[in-house]
Amino acid sequence: MKEKVIVAMSGGVDSSVAAVLLKNEGYDVIGVTMQIWPQEEDKAKACCSLEAVNDARRVAWRLDVPYYVMNFRQEFEEKVIGDFVDEYLKGRTPNPCINCNKMIKFESLLNKALGLGAKYIATGHYVRREYDEKTQQYILKTGLDESKDQSYALYHMNQKQLQHTLFPLGKYKKTEIRQIAKEAGLAVAEKQESQDICFVETTHSDFLEKYRNISDNQGNIVDSQGNYLGRHKGIYRYTIGQHKGLGLSLGYPVYVTRIDAATNTIHVGKSEELFHTGLIAENAHFISGELPQQPINVKAKIRYNAPKVAAVITVLSDGNLQVIFEKAQRAITPGQTVVFYEEDKVLGGGIIREVLKSEDNT
Repeated sequence: MKEKVIVAMSGGVDSSVAAVLLKNEGYDVIGVTMQIWPQEEDKAKACCSLEAVNDARRVAWRLDVPYYVMNFRQEFEEKVIGDFVDEYLKGRTPNPCINCNKMIKFESLLNKALGLGAKYIATGHYVRREYDEKTQQYILKTGLDESKDQSYALYHMNQKQLQHTLFPLGKYKKTEIRQIAKEAGLAVAEKQESQDICFVETTHSDFLEKYRNISDNQGNIVDSQGNYLGRHKGIYRYTIGQHKGLGLSLGYPVYVTRIDAATNTIHVGKSEELFHTGLIAENAHFISGELPQQPINVKAKIRYNAPKVAAVITVLSDGNLQVIFEKAQRAITPGQTVVFYEEDKVLGGGIIREVLKSEDNT
């Protein structure tokens, strides 16, 4: 009897080829698109748009596999939208795509798939999943195509999720995936990738103001000494390291260095003020299921497109993580994710809570 796998199909080339590869390997493939956010107007680039659903349906028809659309709107609004809005209003910069993977794809969809008798779900992520016989645990590795590696966004996965998830694209390059799609006769072979946040139609600040009915949101902009420089239009419009849109003319460039939600204040400074050698991360998670008992040397990424850099992580008494970098890093941003690696193996990560100044690195 063939093993049943539910493939999360976004209508793009990656998830479509994931279905192709798994069917060719002999799996009983079922395609599913997750309907997660109702669009007032159809956005062609959004992963849950009407066009995306139609593209996924056509791929499933071409492959002769069953296809369904599953409604996860309520879970998405509660677990992803709510966090997105709350984080920005706290002066932090969240990553809703990571939360969507964590809360919706690898929790809600996986649980529904297992309940329907499937052994696996599968996605079009460029990562590798392996089983370590020595530790008898599943491990997550970077994709072989470094330019497409998506392991940063999946640091939150646990042993059960890895046991029941397949990543057929992990050993391929993007060019190879497009070629496979062409050979399979898929119309999405040259489809552009979606770069947008699926529920944001214009800008994230416009979305926040409309979603929470925000009107009076101005506050002060000050320098590192607390001197008044001007007014801002709402802390959620800014992120650490931002230079454009400050509305300041000081004769030299300044950047957002800190956002203080408690006082509704934006702090700015020169570029060198953005560099720090440490951070504290909360909501720590390690794929093994166990936090390290001693300080360990890792390579760390502080944002999706950042390079991996040498660091030492220590678990603190409150369960948070202290991360000290070998070299100072620019624009460490609260709300973003820090992910830890051992060569090509993903160890885990956490959410950046605060930046440590040099004198705090003890």
